[in-house]
Amino acid sequence: MGAIFYPRAIAVAGASEVPSSFGYHFIRHLLDYGYQGHIYPVNPNKEVILGLKAYQSLGSITGHVDYVICCLPASKVVDMLYECRAKEVKVVHLLAAGLSETGRQEGRELEAEILRTARRFGIRLVGPNCLGIYHPKGGMASTYSLPQKPGPIGAVFQSGGASQLLVRSGELRGLCFSKVISYGNALDLGESDFLDYLAEDEETEVVASYFEGIKDGQKFLGALTNAARAKPLIAIKGGQGMAGAKAAASHTAAIAGSEVIWRTAFKKAGVTMVRDLDEMVDCLVAFSLLSRIMGNKAGILTTAGGGLCVMAADVCESAGLNVPPLPSDIRNTLKARAPGIWDWIGNPVDASLIVAGASSAFFDLSREMASILSRSPAFDFVLVELTDDNPFSDEEWAEIASAQTEALIGLHRENLKPLAVVVSGGTFGAHVSQYERWDMLSAQRARLVEAGVPTFSSMADAALAIRRYISYCSLSATE
Repeated sequence: MGAIFYPRAIAVAGASEVPSSFGYHFIRHLLDYGYQGHIYPVNPNKEVILGLKAYQSLGSITGHVDYVICCLPASKVVDMLYECRAKEVKVVHLLAAGLSETGRQEGRELEAEILRTARRFGIRLVGPNCLGIYHPKGGMASTYSLPQKPGPIGAVFQSGGASQLLVRSGELRGLCFSKVISYGNALDLGESDFLDYLAEDEETEVVASYFEGIKDGQKFLGALTNAARAKPLIAIKGGQGMAGAKAAASHTAAIAGSEVIWRTAFKKAGVTMVRDLDEMVDCLVAFSLLSRIMGNKAGILTTAGGGLCVMAADVCESAGLNVPPLPSDIRNTLKARAPGIWDWIGNPVDASLIVAGASSAFFDLSREMASILSRSPAFDFVLVELTDDNPFSDEEWAEIASAQTEALIGLHRENLKPLAVVVSGGTFGAHVSQYERWDMLSAQRARLVEAGVPTFSSMADAALAIRRYISYCSLSATE
């Protein structure tokens, strides 16, 4: 594994200056992401590729090579492995597709020959049919425009495209990644090997996984259980339905298996199972950005009107959270500071009632309510919803929204209690020019994300992710 994530030298077999080729892209990625080791482009017809000296063959490289990214057609892989043996290469990443996932006999036979050859030479394989490794700290990536800032989340994904979407979607929510592995057909190294590695990896605190199928059930169960005991493990099982199972077979030659068996295995191992990437990102936000939550009592503040306040209570209770009434000390505070409306306010706190007082004192109280909830032992965590539901002009509301965001960032830094914020109104990051208020909400969301505040797009998403996090915290506390 050290040769995969910390190679001293990487050769790219099939390197090219043609921008449409993978042999071009992988050289470009190593340069753009700041890989610090030696880079050896291999192409018998070129002397220089992207400013680097090119080599006619692996054997003509004078220095040592740990890791080879193979961009050659599958038919040329076996011959290349003979060259790798002579260079004492430890690991080869096989990009090539068109093998067992096609269902064709010749593809299966060639794949088997590749594996036999690699094992005879003591070479480990990543892939085939995969994009390989994203390791921002090590300057390695499999595509363009991924964040170069490392973080605590590791991922083991059978799908390269899904792994890239996870990273990009996660970045929008303030998530950063340690190591992300796309392993494709898992001809040699597979999900179990990478789970075992991430379970021990000091750079990784939370693990995300996407599986389509497995080849060694006993080994997988052991690795799954070991990883889930070491760190939070959030997983998607692809190919649960009939159509999905057929798609998985043609994607990575995976035998999908029974949904019931997978669910049972995940539950027994202590894995948090999610349906899709949206739920996975929500859970990663909760598991990696929230401080530990040991109870399910939610203190809720919403800047919306009564209807959304009611729905906030409903979705939280539906997700399995407890929404207790405001304790007497908070009610006494409200009675003293908002005597005209104090007895209308409950949990969830409808801040629009407070703002309706239309005085600076009432505005101050509406901004302070999240802090008041955070200081109360009646609640285990605080959930705040920001919306565009208000009677003010765009200019007035922009000032109010900015002040609310600043107060929430300050409260997050105090770390009195786990705090999450729901920013409603339009899709994440959308620029909707006819709705200026949604643009303003998007700007506040960006400020919260930049400050590391756990941020969600809907109350239902937040409630489900937080309930799953609470379940994990409770389970891990009993072990």
